[in-house]
Amino acid sequence: MGLDGKVVVVTGGTRGVGAGVARAFAEAGADVVVCARRPPDVPLPGVEFGALDLRAPEAVRAFFAALPRLDVLVNNAGGTPYRRLTDTDAERHARVIELNLVAPLTASLAAYEHLRRAGGSVVMIGSVSGSRPSPGSAAYGAAKAGLENLARSMAVEWAPEVRVNTLVVGMVRTELAHLHYGGEDGIAGVSRTVPLGRLAEPADVGAAAVFLASDAAAYISGASLLVHGGGERPAFLDAATVNKEA
Repeated sequence: MGLDGKVVVVTGGTRGVGAGVARAFAEAGADVVVCARRPPDVPLPGVEFGALDLRAPEAVRAFFAALPRLDVLVNNAGGTPYRRLTDTDAERHARVIELNLVAPLTASLAAYEHLRRAGGSVVMIGSVSGSRPSPGSAAYGAAKAGLENLARSMAVEWAPEVRVNTLVVGMVRTELAHLHYGGEDGIAGVSRTVPLGRLAEPADVGAAAVFLASDAAAYISGASLLVHGGGERPAFLDAATVNKEA
């Protein structure tokens, strides 16, 4: 994949999808640094940890300025609690947008000079929430929609030195998935709604990120790669065919 010896930073790469991405790059031969507020609970072989609050712009700029080199930035840090719009105020929703949209922009700008010199790339970890209604996580969905659009603009502004792409990720079976989906029975039920019959594993997202950062994707920029197992079966199909035998 042409990643041997490349330096890769994965934001929020200490658990879940981020840890899967970090492992995938390490297995591809890259030198990987993950940055988050807390170190990983389980050590990641071949991966270095750097403490960083991605919502602190000066700290982010200092972190990237201290790197001797950078070839790939994976903007993975993000997330949201379940919160309906009227359950809190706009300021609380704005914090979700800050983490999922403003922080990746801050990191990308801080990393730009490194990436330009290296002819590197940025991989945004987006979400299907950015392209469909997201009740209970509306601010998150709006931020992910903005992130995908930001990546397309960055791809144009920063070409040809830096490539920028987005992974549009669906449901993933992380170590916290049982809490989100209601245990193993819930995971099984949700998996049946995915055409490929299962939730993604973090390694699936990692493999896609490695591809977009690799020489194999050297002519791919401004793209959005769907990593969602075929999408979701439209609910209206079951309703429309309930009496098909008649």
